Amino acid sequence: MNVWGVSTKDAVRLVRAGLIGAGAELAGLALMATAAWLLLKAAEQPPLASLTVAIVAVRTLALARGGLRYAERLAGHEVVLRCLGALRTRVYTSLLPHRVSRHSGGDLVTRLVSDVDAVQDALLRCLLPAGIAAFVGSVSTAVALALSPAAGLVLAAGLAVAGIGLPWLCVRITRAAAEMSAPARADLAERSVELITGRRELIAYGVHASTVDAAHTAVGDLAARDRATAGRTSLLTAAGLLVQLPACLTIALTAGVSPPLTAALALGALAVFELVLPLTAAAQRWVEVRAAAGRVRALLTESPPARGSAVPEPGHLRLEGVGVRFAGRPPVLNGVDLDLPPGKRVGIVGPSGAGKTTLLNVLLGFVAPTSGRAVLNGKPLAEYDPALLPAVISGALADAHVFHTTVRENLLLAKPGAPDSELLSACATAGFDLPLDREVGSDGDALSGGQRQRLVLARAVLAAPPVLVLDEPVEGLDPEHGDTVLADVLAAARGTVVLVTHRESQVAGFDEVLHMKVISQAQDVP
Repeated sequence: MNVWGVSTKDAVRLVRAGLIGAGAELAGLALMATAAWLLLKAAEQPPLASLTVAIVAVRTLALARGGLRYAERLAGHEVVLRCLGALRTRVYTSLLPHRVSRHSGGDLVTRLVSDVDAVQDALLRCLLPAGIAAFVGSVSTAVALALSPAAGLVLAAGLAVAGIGLPWLCVRITRAAAEMSAPARADLAERSVELITGRRELIAYGVHASTVDAAHTAVGDLAARDRATAGRTSLLTAAGLLVQLPACLTIALTAGVSPPLTAALALGALAVFELVLPLTAAAQRWVEVRAAAGRVRALLTESPPARGSAVPEPGHLRLEGVGVRFAGRPPVLNGVDLDLPPGKRVGIVGPSGAGKTTLLNVLLGFVAPTSGRAVLNGKPLAEYDPALLPAVISGALADAHVFHTTVRENLLLAKPGAPDSELLSACATAGFDLPLDREVGSDGDALSGGQRQRLVLARAVLAAPPVLVLDEPVEGLDPEHGDTVLADVLAAARGTVVLVTHRESQVAGFDEVLHMKVISQAQDVP
């Protein structure tokens, strides 16, 4: 199976769909030529018997064209959708080991949705039409050469210009714009994800309007680039028409055969050009698709991060000169040192964008440092089995998922088999008072923001890991109630605690407080 997700069996199905499509186009071409011949021949008033075959042929070809076209659409879409499903599964499987360590949220959306959909266009709108046009054009040229060498040469020259020359020029014109399009769309997807998932935070910090403006700017840039490209390719489309009409007229004037046959050649040539001319647009789309296909190929061939097999044990966790930098972006973390022996409590404070959540993701093993290392009991986190790390390091994250089921089932994810008494105790500690059988909706949308946050917190309390990480766990609550809930959670914690917050009052009395600053500024530990 290649990067398109096409197996050998699917390739055979695709060829079959192409042959059916070629049959449909040949039937349409023969219908046009036969009908033209029939009309001019009938004008000569020959015996009706001499027209019987042509009359039956017109009816047969009309039925065959419709039936074959339906069969081609059915066969082509069946194999392409099958390939698309297989490819999307492969892309998703390839993304799983990386988690968030190599790709941002918007980039994941682009690779899993837009780029994979572009592969569908590559098969249905580029390769299949090009193959059909090449086959039908070759057959038509051969027939024309047999009936009239002069007409065949004109047709061959015209098809070469319209079906090869103009698409080649289109590729040359649009290549630079297409290479810039995929990253620009990825950036737009990233901004869209930020606006959808972080709308409340953006509004709270007064940057929602500027983020929307930035997204509008990205949309405007993409639209301007698309308009410029469309203006140039429309000239190529017009050039195709300028090739089609003179070629058909030349065939009619130089065929040197009977009028009925001349009409058949001229109108047949017109029909062949109608099949070839859309290749210019297909070539433009092909260039755009290649950039997306390259991103898919890079992902599928990218080596996954090393997965360790060691079993983690509670102990000493350290960050040594940790730096994190995503591709094409400024550093998120730079030279962070953090010592977390058993029982230590560390607070992390700083403004939005300082890398606090990224730091927690490094501790959890979700993000691999690009410099420095994160070690547990002297071993890098990468050497441990990632499926077992949550038993030692876990907690309540800002983007923790809430499943579309009951409160009980969401809590049992942290401690399967726990009795209701333990579940209720964890809920009481987190200040969560809804019934265990309450449905929470998709990602907790049946709950208020504060209820959702407390449910996530209750799940972390129930898990009771040796290293508990909390990412602004009471941000959705009023300050007084939030401080009370946080105090109860911290009182219940028996191991190491790492708390991210914007309020220094919440980390008063902690063993250490790490003050983080915005990207590119030094981070210091008081």
